[in-house]
Amino acid sequence: MEIWNPVGKCSGTGYLVADGLVLTALHNVLGCGALEVKRLGREEEWVAAEVLWPQTAPPDAEPDPQSDGALIRITGPGWQPPSGAEPVRWGRIDSTVVRDERLACVAVGFPRSEVRDGVRDTKEIRGHIETLTGLKSGGLITAYVDQVAVPGKRGEKSRWAGASGAALFARGRLIGVVTTDRRRDYDGDQLTAVSVVSLAARPGFVAAVGELVPEEVTAAAGEGRPRTAYDVEVPPGVNNLPELPSPIFVGRAEVMAQLERALSAESEQAITQTLHGLGGVGKTTLALHYAHDHAGAYRLVWWIRSDTPELIEAGFAALTVRLRGEESSDLTTTQAAEWAVGWLQTHPGWFLVFDNAEKPEDVHAWTGQLRSSGRHLITSRYKRGWVCEPISLRVLDEEAASGLLSRLVEDADADEARALADELGYLPLALEQAGAFIVQTGITIAEYSAMLRLYPQRATAAAPGGSDPERTVARIWRITLDVLEERDPRAVEILRNAAWYAPTGIPRALFEPLAEDPVDLAQLLGLLADYNMITLDRAGVGIHRLVQMVARTPSADDPHRGQARVLAARDRAAELLLDELPDDPRGNVAGWPMWRALLPHVEAILDACDPGEDTADIDLILIRTGLFLQEQGQLSQATDYHVRSLVSAARLFGDDHPDTLTSRNNLAYVYRASGDVVRAIPLYERTLEDRVRVLGEDHPDTLVSRNNLAGAYRASGDVVRAVPLFERTLEDRVRVLGEDHPDTLASRNNLAGAYAASGDVVRAVPLYERTLEACVRVLGEDHPDTLASRNNLAYAYAASGDVVRAVPLHEQTLEACLRVFGEDHPDTLVSRNNLADVYRASGDVVRAIPLVEQALVGLLRVLGENHPTTKTVRENLSIVRAQQP
Repeated sequence: MEIWNPVGKCSGTGYLVADGLVLTALHNVLGCGALEVKRLGREEEWVAAEVLWPQTAPPDAEPDPQSDGALIRITGPGWQPPSGAEPVRWGRIDSTVVRDERLACVAVGFPRSEVRDGVRDTKEIRGHIETLTGLKSGGLITAYVDQVAVPGKRGEKSRWAGASGAALFARGRLIGVVTTDRRRDYDGDQLTAVSVVSLAARPGFVAAVGELVPEEVTAAAGEGRPRTAYDVEVPPGVNNLPELPSPIFVGRAEVMAQLERALSAESEQAITQTLHGLGGVGKTTLALHYAHDHAGAYRLVWWIRSDTPELIEAGFAALTVRLRGEESSDLTTTQAAEWAVGWLQTHPGWFLVFDNAEKPEDVHAWTGQLRSSGRHLITSRYKRGWVCEPISLRVLDEEAASGLLSRLVEDADADEARALADELGYLPLALEQAGAFIVQTGITIAEYSAMLRLYPQRATAAAPGGSDPERTVARIWRITLDVLEERDPRAVEILRNAAWYAPTGIPRALFEPLAEDPVDLAQLLGLLADYNMITLDRAGVGIHRLVQMVARTPSADDPHRGQARVLAARDRAAELLLDELPDDPRGNVAGWPMWRALLPHVEAILDACDPGEDTADIDLILIRTGLFLQEQGQLSQATDYHVRSLVSAARLFGDDHPDTLTSRNNLAYVYRASGDVVRAIPLYERTLEDRVRVLGEDHPDTLVSRNNLAGAYRASGDVVRAVPLFERTLEDRVRVLGEDHPDTLASRNNLAGAYAASGDVVRAVPLYERTLEACVRVLGEDHPDTLASRNNLAYAYAASGDVVRAVPLHEQTLEACLRVFGEDHPDTLVSRNNLADVYRASGDVVRAIPLVEQALVGLLRVLGENHPTTKTVRENLSIVRAQQP
């Protein structure tokens, strides 16, 4: 057949392989929607045609010769098939088949022409294929030209130009399609052809051609078709695909397109693609949808459960039973599986799905035997060791996840659907499981969310009626944990500990005590990541929140989640976290970045633990975190933690235990910081009384209580009771702790403040100056106590009317607060207000107003409008604005 490409303005060669179906080279028809064809050597009219396969052609086939084949369908009404034509006999050759040194071959073609109806210089090209050099990787055949029946014209670039698309025959079988003239590459009379077997292995070719069974070319041409043990034919479209688990399929268009590109790509051998991801993320569902959508493009589509080597073998054996029926009854499972492999090797154009493969080596033992005739798709929780670059399947995005729930549950509330989707971590299986349960039981999404929080074990293990009881999130993850436990139980221990932290950004250092060394830890984390139970990146370790919920919930039916194991993991996670928290959360400024990094994990473990079961380690975490949050100005959360700590300490240690007294002191302290001195003072008074009784007058903790009570009196305006207590505390601390102890410095600062509050700045200023000098020397320039001392001295200068010395101190303090605390810390905001005050006192209202405005905005955001500090600054802003000229 001659092919005319109106886009390229050239002709090419083709071969009629069935009525109205022409085989040619792809580059002959690239970029052309409408074609014309006619039979070679006939005075006939051109007939309309179109490209049938491939439906989506690459823009340029030349860099990829093994993809240079196409099928053209004749569409013109004037087409008349030739009479008496015999069916095409397809052939295959390989190095094990061609036993002669040379295999004779022949092709017929004619040159391209710039003129549509020009004279054709028809050529019959005869040659041979050599065993060692004629069979190339990639499904290509090199034919060595021995003679050309009709010589080419002088001066042409190639003596057989225009043979592209010619059918290449050997011993009466069509074995390939001529694509290129290799004379251009080096000095030699050679043609390159893409093999029929290579084309048949690509999606859609067999379905377009119909029945295609390549025969071995070793059979003599006159013997008729040989019979083999694998001479069993099936019509295209045979499959054993399971039903789709759900007709609703959302949020996977991008991955489906990526999978289609990978499996339809032109390849020199069978294409193997792996899809990996967390159990329940939808790997099987995606593979099923792909297989159902593309079943018509393959000779056969076969689904193989691949959890174990035995199941894989059984899957191949089942294929034999389907193909041979009763003839397979005398075969063992192993024999039947081996026959199936042999049949697949000799019948290209199929698609195999290995679902839920646990180990790459289990699958590779089979795919290695099937490298030249089909496509393989593997789904697995494991992402390492595959022969291809695996495609990672993630959870759904928020829109797709909430949309899935809304479609599963009729008349679903959109906000409730979004909230539940977020709670389930956008995991498809969990969403489907929840939706089915909601529909079956007639409850609302909100009611299911409540059940999930109250009864997580039963909710994650509940399989609605009519569904597979094995297909629940709890059951699926148990299978993965079984494998991990077998490989290294420490990996499962890490996972159980990680379940108590935040789902993202878990520092790897938290798990270092669980491994022998950094290399060992990296391998353990890598094992968990390989099974998609965690994610690893520079930010740390990530774990799906639903995996965490399941791992934290005891279950008598799951050996990985026994009550003792879950509680041991909770206690170990608390211990590991406590060891990482920096000491002195209020004064250790250098430790604050680490605190901020660990705070999400502190909050997660405290939220996950029942307050009634708080341990001593949890209580310490509550105390330290409360102090840190208090220092950062997060007073509401700090109060909650201190209240919980006091209750836990009383239960754990008793009312008079020093730790309980410390918790009571801390709660009083945060009440005072919040401006609630009415609740702070009674707690301080009780704590001081109990410490004197339990610890003695001179114990450091007793001195702390006396100092704090004095501070509360002063904050309430009762300086009459505050000053004597401050004086006594300073005297005792100098005697017990020494002049330069930080507590002594704090007492001196507090006494100076009490003097200033009572109007006695003459005594206040020298004490402040002495305290600031000692703080700089002992604690350093950027210590919070040093910053407070500098602020207080500046305030005392301003109170005494010495604004010249007050202004630079306030400016220095604000600069340091911004550097150490940041913009929104209460101390920074108060410092900005204080600087505005001294500007106003010096007459510079213009510079004062924006500072007070900024301070008020920040305090409203951080402390709220009812906090005493916020109220004070608001009043100050009114005063400053009133003085504006």
